[in-house]
Amino acid sequence: MRAHLDTGILKKKTLVETPSTRRSPRLRLQVPVFLLGTDVSGTEFIELTKTLNISAHGACIASAHILRPDQTVHLTIPAPSPASSSLVPSETPPIVARVLRQESAGQMRLFGLEFLRPLE
Repeated sequence: MRAHLDTGILKKKTLVETPSTRRSPRLRLQVPVFLLGTDVSGTEFIELTKTLNISAHGACIASAHILRPDQTVHLTIPAPSPASSSLVPSETPPIVARVLRQESAGQMRLFGLEFLRPLE
């Protein structure tokens, strides 16, 4: 029975790590974003940061702030200067996301975010 449990755990772990279980593929793409949120001390902030990877359902971003798991944040992608084209809006509508996980990388923190509405 123990061997069966170990095998089951290994299979589960393998399934979680395979790319085929993702709802959408991740792109290793650095996109500048404004991150708007509230840190753990309750202070609102806006930070210009970037994505490390992004998909239709979420992103990994870097931030100097400490965020809580399950908290909601807003991302806005800045657009090129208005002089380049009058057809380009000055920024995108906010993308609302939920913090799933956090990882430290020196003084920066990496956050896994899930978009509340997938990107189209």
